[in-house]
Amino acid sequence: MSLSSKNAISPTRAEDYSQWYQEVVKMADLAENSPVRGCMIIKPWGYAIWENIQKELDKRIKETGHQNFYFPMFIPLSYMAREAEHIDGFAKECAIVTHHRLEVDSQNKLVPSGELEEPLVVRPTSEVVIGEAFARWINSYRDLPILGNQWANIVRWEMRPRIFLRTSEFLWQEGHTAHATAVEAMEETSKMLDVYKVFVEEFLAMSVIVGEKTEGEKFPGAENTYCIEAMMQDKKALQAGTSHFLGQTFSKAFKIKFLSSSGREEFAWTTSWGVSTRLIGGLIMSHSDDDGLVLPPKIAPLHIVIIPIVHNEEHRSNIMQYCESVMLELKETKFCNESIKILIDTSVKSTGNKIWSWIKKGVPIRLEIGEKELINQSLCVGKRDNSPSHKIIFNKAEFLEKVINILSEMQNSMLCKTREFTDQNTIFVNSKSEFLEMLDNEKNDVGFIKAFWKEDKDTEKMLKEKYHITPRCMPLEEKVKKGRCIFSGVEDGMLTLFGRAY
Repeated sequence: MSLSSKNAISPTRAEDYSQWYQEVVKMADLAENSPVRGCMIIKPWGYAIWENIQKELDKRIKETGHQNFYFPMFIPLSYMAREAEHIDGFAKECAIVTHHRLEVDSQNKLVPSGELEEPLVVRPTSEVVIGEAFARWINSYRDLPILGNQWANIVRWEMRPRIFLRTSEFLWQEGHTAHATAVEAMEETSKMLDVYKVFVEEFLAMSVIVGEKTEGEKFPGAENTYCIEAMMQDKKALQAGTSHFLGQTFSKAFKIKFLSSSGREEFAWTTSWGVSTRLIGGLIMSHSDDDGLVLPPKIAPLHIVIIPIVHNEEHRSNIMQYCESVMLELKETKFCNESIKILIDTSVKSTGNKIWSWIKKGVPIRLEIGEKELINQSLCVGKRDNSPSHKIIFNKAEFLEKVINILSEMQNSMLCKTREFTDQNTIFVNSKSEFLEMLDNEKNDVGFIKAFWKEDKDTEKMLKEKYHITPRCMPLEEKVKKGRCIFSGVEDGMLTLFGRAY
């Protein structure tokens, strides 16, 4: 494929967004479906992105005083049943283990032979098993707060899977904390929500709206659920992270009690919060184009790839030496407090295939170096946020001086682009007729709608079933605003963000 070709991905975003997404995942070699329906195999390039997310976020979590622990993935069914609202919220998604041990039957087939005394739920989330442990760990106010976090896998049986966005098994981080007062627990909930917001915007370059979930959308068992919502390029919402104020729900279910400084026995106040590999899906849908993946420099596994271009074998050695000298000099440069991550592509693929493979993988900068660059001590630079055919010739010293600014500008412009896109596609409406007219006339291209709304289950159900739209959150920046509900007409409606979502 020549660099002047129309685009590398077919169909394009405009032609079939869903299939385009699958093609980007495939072309960037991020992941593939596993033999078990709904599960995915994360390939090295995709896992390298997750490692970068994990590394940076783990650092930020620890900076707030949390420590990592790990809990088993098997949870006794009786634990789940002790918090009725919680189990009801996850019941349809739970995977259950009922047997152990395999044996060969009379037909020479492997069959499970031993039934467990109690069925085990494969971890859909860990509030109940961690709540049981907290009840043992906490006796006095001196034991509080407990600030914990774990990196783990989760299983939620998914009927409509899509790689990274909705899979039966996925990777995530889940924080769990216990506090002596409601005020402390709420402060924790808000603090971690802000950690997510800053991380997603600074590192993933995804603009987000911070808000509180409605009663119908909050986490099962939580008193309040807060979230960050991002708009994808097809104008659908993606819930990018959540933070839950659990109140004393799980403390009372699991008897997480402590002796206060005044000698009274009290229930602890708990929180939980998490993000998952869904963030990779958000990265893809926020930034990528019809040529493949586009990665913000701060999260990219590689910042720069060098592609040697050798037309005459007599010049190969000198060109390779020049490539290596450029790589060594660039490695001395730091971006985000670490050495620039750089690779020379020495594969046996043709030059065109090399270039396109790195375009599809989303590497921020390509350096194409051949005989002309060697002679002129220059660099042919391709930036992933430009078209593949757009290249700039830099003097080597000039590029070395400017490379950090180039990467920083790419990162900042990607965030600004998503912020502008979200703003341009968020509309405020004043009436029910205006709201429903938008849904009737633009069923596949709505974006976000803001309106004053007094929560009502019947209205919420109608919107979800008829229009496939849900209240995403009540934006915290505008939470003080109240007005006439566009559906019921009552005066104390909350400003609410509606959207179709993944």
